[in-house]
Amino acid sequence: MQPKTQPGADGFRQSLRTSQSQASARQRVLRNTYLLLALSFIPTGIGALIGMNLNFGILRSNPILGSLAFLAIVYGMFYAIEKNRDSGVGVALLLGLTLFLGVMLAPLLQTALGLRNGGQLVALAAAGTAIVFFTMAGIGATTRRNLSFIGNFLVIGCIVAMLAVVANIFFSSPALHLTVCGVFVLLSSMIILFQVNQIVQGGETNYVSATLTLYMSVYNLFASLLQILMALTGQRD
Repeated sequence: MQPKTQPGADGFRQSLRTSQSQASARQRVLRNTYLLLALSFIPTGIGALIGMNLNFGILRSNPILGSLAFLAIVYGMFYAIEKNRDSGVGVALLLGLTLFLGVMLAPLLQTALGLRNGGQLVALAAAGTAIVFFTMAGIGATTRRNLSFIGNFLVIGCIVAMLAVVANIFFSSPALHLTVCGVFVLLSSMIILFQVNQIVQGGETNYVSATLTLYMSVYNLFASLLQILMALTGQRD
């Protein structure tokens, strides 16, 4: 006679297999996200090199129209990427966005490198961005708490920050600009923590969407840190 199978044992094994499968899926999403994020900085670098050789006089002479057009293009790309996030088209659109953002980063880099200590400031901003990213991503990946409860706070913070950005397009206040940069540093740091935690906890299952969120956080973090450093420690001739 064969021993009877314990129903409880079957349920435990099934639960264990399900848990292992979910953990494997989450690790796969996290791995693919990091790989695509690393890949996305290649078009960004190429775009920045291209942009460094372009004349942005038209944008500088029409800052309001230029800024509004930039926001319209970026948010249009966000929508297209999210609509195609489950296919290779979404990856291609994401890489296209990073190329465009690299080009649009060039005016800031041109201004920074025009300072006597511009190279040092760019390097310092890049190092600061890397330190913040790896610190917040590490905390998000290792903490056992599900940080989904801060999601609503981050959404509200991003809306307020974008309204401040639009307001500053029209008012061009240096004080407001620095305040917005400081807010973006804080928000970007928290979004990195939140997004990585959501991948690990199973709240985010699409690596294209996750990469888009993390890339924009890193991009905004670097740009904001550089502008703060320029304003506070930039050495002009």
